[in-house]
Amino acid sequence: MKSSQDLKNLLLSIDHKSYPAYKSAQGSYRFQDYILSIDHVQGDPFAAPSRVSLRISGKNAGFPPKLFDTFPKRVALQDHLLRLFGREIEQYNFKARGSGKSGLMAVSRCGQEILERSACAIDPGDGSLTLRMQIGFPASGRTIQAGELIRILFDFLPGCAQRSLFFRNIDASACQRTAELCEDQEYIRRELKKRSLCAFVANGSVLPRSSGVSEKPMKGAVPFRSPKSLEVSMELPHRGPVSGMGIPRGVTLVVGGGFHGKSTLLKALELGVYNHIAGDGREYVITDSTGVKLRAEDSRSISQTDISLFINHLPGGRDTRHFSTEDASGSTSQAANVIEAAEAGTSLFLIDEDTSATNFMIRDELMQRVVADSEEPITPFISRVRELFEQAGISSIIVAGSSGSYFHPADVVIQMKEYLPYDITARAKKEAAAYPEVAAASSPFHLPDFRRIPKPMGSLRGQERTKIKVLGKEGIQINRSVTDLRYLEQLADPEQLTALAYILNYSVRHLMDGRRTLREIADALERKIDKEGLSALADASYLPADLSRPRRQEIFACLNRCRELSFTFF
Repeated sequence: MKSSQDLKNLLLSIDHKSYPAYKSAQGSYRFQDYILSIDHVQGDPFAAPSRVSLRISGKNAGFPPKLFDTFPKRVALQDHLLRLFGREIEQYNFKARGSGKSGLMAVSRCGQEILERSACAIDPGDGSLTLRMQIGFPASGRTIQAGELIRILFDFLPGCAQRSLFFRNIDASACQRTAELCEDQEYIRRELKKRSLCAFVANGSVLPRSSGVSEKPMKGAVPFRSPKSLEVSMELPHRGPVSGMGIPRGVTLVVGGGFHGKSTLLKALELGVYNHIAGDGREYVITDSTGVKLRAEDSRSISQTDISLFINHLPGGRDTRHFSTEDASGSTSQAANVIEAAEAGTSLFLIDEDTSATNFMIRDELMQRVVADSEEPITPFISRVRELFEQAGISSIIVAGSSGSYFHPADVVIQMKEYLPYDITARAKKEAAAYPEVAAASSPFHLPDFRRIPKPMGSLRGQERTKIKVLGKEGIQINRSVTDLRYLEQLADPEQLTALAYILNYSVRHLMDGRRTLREIADALERKIDKEGLSALADASYLPADLSRPRRQEIFACLNRCRELSFTFF
């Protein structure tokens, strides 16, 4: 391995040469406390920045094993260090002069959720640390400015690394608090299962966000307070006693007037599948980690999905046990979403009537009298919601503001009033008794055996070189194949979409052999990521710094929405 002095000499030797000469710097160099690797050099100063990584041995990094001895704690520590390093390099960003992206120093920007990222990885065996970042190699026009890059690599970067990536130089108590918060959050997750709860919202939580474009907590917001009838208490390992609203497994209905906090509560529960950083306000909002937000998705593609639980007897005798379409309606898309979420292993549905297909959710008594059941192909969700829980173990939390029909099947009814919850179950049940209940489904309950096998088609197949593009939080593109992911509302970070693009590409190239089912492919992907990290999804020659791990549920959702995957049955 070359030394840091070798790198400096090389850079001096190419000073003022044409930009492509920077390519000769690619490789690894030993600095005093870490190894610097120049993994990828940009083509010119206006192109995507160069990829650089730091590798620090466990002995040098010095983090005590108790801070990363479980997977959740390791992810939390990685997240903490990434935030520290990001703050350090921010003060040097573009301090080196030049054209285009010259002098840029960037690393993954973490949001309010704590996610596993390829930008920072700690080896659970020896505690060694790898940090991946982007640097804009400086140039004047397209002429190398080696002196400016030397400033970045030899002056700016070592100080940033020392102040944020070495245990001896950072606030040990902050690291300990990060680990303790993680242990408390994971304790609540375990308690959900033990207590037959699907979610917990601690008293004092701040659910509203600062604005539509900021995920930070709203200043002056009403702190959450549980109704006494739903209040549960826990003794957390580090924080100690905490009380809050425990939502039991089963069917829960959330009602209330407009602008009183129904959707705010649901949004907090949607993102409660992730742990949150201290100060977010939702640190102790913990939801069943398999929970899936269900909604209608007009125009989405569906391939070989059994939606017969909800839709049958289509005109023309169309088969709904092997249903496919390139342009789904609201009801068929939501029916497919239910089945696909069940295939992914969810045990909780989160539903807002505002984003649902009305004819999928409810069919009132008057409509049933005018249009006979035999003439209506849709079995509404309300007729299946209890069966989904009692026979498939899938709970539902439903936000409704206009229809009271769900009072009948609900186990718990919560009214949101001025951002505070009230348990109105008894009153709702009493009032509902005066109204007829929606008829139960006439056909028997069944879920498919989930033996679908995906097969790549079109531009996904037979390409020697693959071009991957991420379309913000809207979707992903592989070659000419575009997958629309805009309605996956639990994707918390654009880097999760980047990871989904790599997951799709890896699956096509290595796992979709015409024999593996979708579930078997997802199992293989999760095993690989668990064992080798997110970087294992990419070619060894190019390790992305900007991947963030999606949940199993979003992996299924992505593969199901890819229009150039064709499904067959085992």
